Amino acid sequence: MTPSSSLRPFPTLEFEKHLWKSGFTRIAGIDEAGRGAWAGPVSAAAVILPPDPSLTHTLDRVRDSKLMTPLARETWAPRIKENALAWGVGFASSEEIDRLGILPATRLAAMRALASLSPASRIDNPDLIHPDCLLTDYLVFPEIELPQTALVKGDQRSLSVASASVLAKTARDAWMRQADLLYPGYGFARHKGYGTQYHQEAIKRLRHCNIHRKSFSIP
Repeated sequence: MTPSSSLRPFPTLEFEKHLWKSGFTRIAGIDEAGRGAWAGPVSAAAVILPPDPSLTHTLDRVRDSKLMTPLARETWAPRIKENALAWGVGFASSEEIDRLGILPATRLAAMRALASLSPASRIDNPDLIHPDCLLTDYLVFPEIELPQTALVKGDQRSLSVASASVLAKTARDAWMRQADLLYPGYGFARHKGYGTQYHQEAIKRLRHCNIHRKSFSIP
């Protein structure tokens, strides 16, 4: 586990450059969204950026998704996809969260993101979508036989992880907007399943619905 000392105001390619020099060229940054929500799935994304230091300029507004506005996330998500060698998104449902626990479910979503990696439209070499190393935001995957670097606050330190953070968040937000149509009255499009006062009041009126996490302590 790499400590979080000397945080910078924006993510860099410092860790990626070190790994590139060590011979790794397909580094998958991994991050998740929705672990603390009361409802809906947990999502994860994997992003493989090309070994190109100029990406710090090309993606200079990409941050940890929690530090970006919704408009900024939606603006930069397609740019991340355009500049990546490959990217993928995975989900674990509220039922899987209840059955497995939130941490194993988060790992499951990340495994699904890795399994769904697909190349950018300009990439015609399928070998480029198979990672040879992982950079994660604190998570460790003992079942994956690849070199891994688990970073404390990785989404604030690594551009690959921050990019994954944005894709995981925007994908989950889109899922929750669809859930709002299926379960009207809860405000899922508004709070994305998190424990806001509005959400708490909606639960008091309507009771829990099918996508609420029964294993969580929800009022």
